[in-house]
Amino acid sequence: MEAVLTALGRSQRDDGDDGEFYGSPRFVRHADEGFHRRLTDVYDSVLSSGDRIFDAMSSWVSHLPDGDYGRTVGHGLNEAELTANDALDEWFVQNLNRDQSLPLDDNTFDAVLCALSVQYLQYPGAVFSEFSRVLAPGGCVVISFTNRMFPTKAVRAWRVADMTERTSLVEAYCRAGGLSVTEIVEAHPETDPLVAVIAQHE
Repeated sequence: MEAVLTALGRSQRDDGDDGEFYGSPRFVRHADEGFHRRLTDVYDSVLSSGDRIFDAMSSWVSHLPDGDYGRTVGHGLNEAELTANDALDEWFVQNLNRDQSLPLDDNTFDAVLCALSVQYLQYPGAVFSEFSRVLAPGGCVVISFTNRMFPTKAVRAWRVADMTERTSLVEAYCRAGGLSVTEIVEAHPETDPLVAVIAQHE
């Protein structure tokens, strides 16, 4: 498995415990309404009724379109935010910068989603390998981001990159995890730009 990031590239300005940083719930939107509407449209284009969804690095909102999904599992770092997310059937708390092994079975999800959080991963190759492992044949991974971040917690490789370079980083993360990028959606619906990288098993 490709390491992707060097020690310098994965460094954070604040190298304190992530659990403490995210310990207090933040019931705010981390992008503008145009971003959220456009991301919901992207999800609507790849999701189907009955799909099993893993919403990685989630919060109190999942941006999912209305639908009759088979199972929606969330993951994050704040229990209160995950509890407040009505889209989730179940959830768990885990710091992926400490433990990249997901407590999920192989081939159990039709979609793995990660919105507005990829910039915080210090070991993206290992995490994306786990995304690939839990993804069922024919399923897809959707990684979305904008230009906003918590700069003290985003990894250096992300902080110093522009949006095009960040897209290339996510493509490298996908390759390291055994995923092949099938589509890149770029939009600027309001103030915040949106990039969504869609990938499947290689």
